[in-house]
Amino acid sequence: MPQPDLALTPAGPALAPRYDDPSPGRSDRRPEPPRSPYRRLFARPGTRAFAAWGLIARLPAGMFGVSAVIMIASVYGSYALAGAVTATGLAVGSVTAPLIARLVDRHGQARIAVPAAAYATLGHLVLALCVHERAPVWALFATVALTATSPNTGGMSRARWAHLLRDDPGALHTANSFEQAADELCFMLGPVLAAVLCSALFPQAGTLAAAALFLGGTLLFAAQRSTEPPVAPRTPAGSPLRAPGMVPLLTVFLATGAVFGSMEVVTLAYVDGPVAGPVLALQAAGSCAAGLLYGRVRRTARLLSCLAAMTVLMALPLLAASAGSLLALAAGLLVAGMATAPTMVTGMGLVQRLTPPAQLNEGMTLAVTALLAGIATGSASGGWAADHAPFPAFGFLLPLTAAATALALCTAAGMTKARRSW
Repeated sequence: MPQPDLALTPAGPALAPRYDDPSPGRSDRRPEPPRSPYRRLFARPGTRAFAAWGLIARLPAGMFGVSAVIMIASVYGSYALAGAVTATGLAVGSVTAPLIARLVDRHGQARIAVPAAAYATLGHLVLALCVHERAPVWALFATVALTATSPNTGGMSRARWAHLLRDDPGALHTANSFEQAADELCFMLGPVLAAVLCSALFPQAGTLAAAALFLGGTLLFAAQRSTEPPVAPRTPAGSPLRAPGMVPLLTVFLATGAVFGSMEVVTLAYVDGPVAGPVLALQAAGSCAAGLLYGRVRRTARLLSCLAAMTVLMALPLLAASAGSLLALAAGLLVAGMATAPTMVTGMGLVQRLTPPAQLNEGMTLAVTALLAGIATGSASGGWAADHAPFPAFGFLLPLTAAATALALCTAAGMTKARRSW
């Protein structure tokens, strides 16, 4: 073995570095490549468990609406009735959801979410029974109101991230992007699963499967107590609606929800068959991919820019349907969906900044409530358009109009100096 050369120093002999020795002060170890922001996110204890079970609990959100539309339309022969019934459930939910979220803020997620999910599951089962027995139409509207106690699992999951990452805004942006991608994944897989179950088995199969997944997922999500945010002390702040800028932002969410509701019913009616679910899921697939990519960027876009992109891209399904090509419609939905996740992530980020921390569940649920109200309006309008359209592609004008309305509302709200970040 070769010996190192010795050099004389005032303190005596010392090792003289050879030409092949490492330079003083430098290391042979290569710097580790930076880890993915998502890997860093889920390296925190307990995050994988609540994220996984929260995903299971949210999957039925993409199943219940499609299952109800297929179930009611197949038995009663009317898409208008199916759209009106689902719209009624969403409208009632828009009233009850903020109240449930307020209870969650005051008493904790597990204590409120479990009984609320049980009541909602019972409502879905009763609705399926009514459709199976071909009950009077009024019974469908009365029964669907029982499903309006569903807890906002997505909001509770985002509240957990907000608590865990309260000192790390960059990681919180990544977490919000993941949550939106998870929502889109549910709306990508949910319609496919619902359409397959309803078509291959029997009309009520999608609703029954969704009810089982919803209740089981919520129970296991609530069981993850280590990451549950602490109960916030009561404050005299009043409703988050009083926060400056919240009401204009909620009107934007309302119009954005109409985009989703009308697109779902119009696409189901236009395609009308087992392939309708997979075609509709492509919009969510595009949004899911865009959401994951958006979570890796450090600088977020403005809500106004996201809505402008959504308005432009919503013209693609209309053009494809006008051409009469199912393949072109599928591609148009895929591309149009890519503006959805960035819009929702940016909008939810604004909600989190506007809402007092002690009312975070309620503030985010108000945003979801506005979306649900918009989806209800879009579903009812889409069902009417499906039954009374003067030409096949007419219904696809609705999501384009709703997107343009959201853009106009955001533009009006963003004109004030205090809301330049919009």
